[in-house]
Amino acid sequence: MYYEDYYLGMNIIWWVVWIILLFWIFAIPFDIPGQRRKKDSAYDILQKRYSKGDITESEYYDKKKILEEKFKIS
Repeated sequence: MYYEDYYLGMNIIWWVVWIILLFWIFAIPFDIPGQRRKKDSAYDILQKRYSKGDITESEYYDKKKILEEKFKIS
């Protein structure tokens, strides 16, 4: 049998599709639609700033109190 425009059973269009698909899966894993990371909440940001030492303990508790009043978090 003679296959003029076929390469290992698939034509060149399917090879291009598979190469693009594999590149998309392995090279750009965080840009897949629907797989975006959830943004940090204000409370998470406050905890990170306190743990890094950007704000003092009194500032942390003041801001935490404001967030609890505004957003009713525990």
